[in-house]
Amino acid sequence: MTLTVLAGNDPLSAPPRTEGLRPCPGTVCTMNADLPLSTTPRTTLHRLRERGRIDRGDLKAILDAGMICHLGVVIDGAPVVLPTGYGWLEETLYLHGSSANRSLLMAADQQVCVTITLLDGLVCARSVFNHSMNYRSAVIFGVARLVNEADEKLAALRAVTDHLVPGRWDHAREPTRKELAATAVIAVPLDEASVKVRADGPHDDPEDLDSGFWAGVLPAALTFGQAEPDPALTGDVRVPEHISALAGRVRGAAPGHAPAGH
Repeated sequence: MTLTVLAGNDPLSAPPRTEGLRPCPGTVCTMNADLPLSTTPRTTLHRLRERGRIDRGDLKAILDAGMICHLGVVIDGAPVVLPTGYGWLEETLYLHGSSANRSLLMAADQQVCVTITLLDGLVCARSVFNHSMNYRSAVIFGVARLVNEADEKLAALRAVTDHLVPGRWDHAREPTRKELAATAVIAVPLDEASVKVRADGPHDDPEDLDSGFWAGVLPAALTFGQAEPDPALTGDVRVPEHISALAGRVRGAAPGHAPAGH
């Protein structure tokens, strides 16, 4: 089976970038999708370049559709990859976790790599070698910054919360000072990123086309089920609209490739 290589290149073979953009704390910001993606040694694709995307709008679409990212950081000379939720404001990606989380704390002021991957389909070819996946992926490079300023920290946590469950921040208690102290937030600039997309059918060898084996694409996307209320709920607390609205909906499906029935 062919190994599917997603966006990005070897981060150890290229010089790092240290500049980043600070967001506007406490405000709802949007990325300038009209600007092109950065072109650096770390974001230049060397294999399957035709799958690369150069518009920041493609990066924004992946950030909007995804829910989980993977933070890569080197700790004591060894790579560590941490899966976590995220949110973003303007030109900054925010990750959060426990203030005791070693990976987050060690990432501060260090070069990190963050990846987001969306599986859009399984590509079944006539030969095992030509099987593949349809996907959208983004790789973000930059120096992580530990967020200490209170307003920015709250704005970042709201961005993460509302990204995962739109509208949730206004329907839950805000964090206390103690909870904020127990939460670490890091910011990663979005000014150096690589985006790669595969959205196609199988690429079989001509001699295999009449082999009689089935070939095609099995679309894939995340779908939420019905909400399951906490048994400890008291009184007549109904499922809020921003939660019930998610039931049965597809999250982040590739354009024009939602699974049948949705």
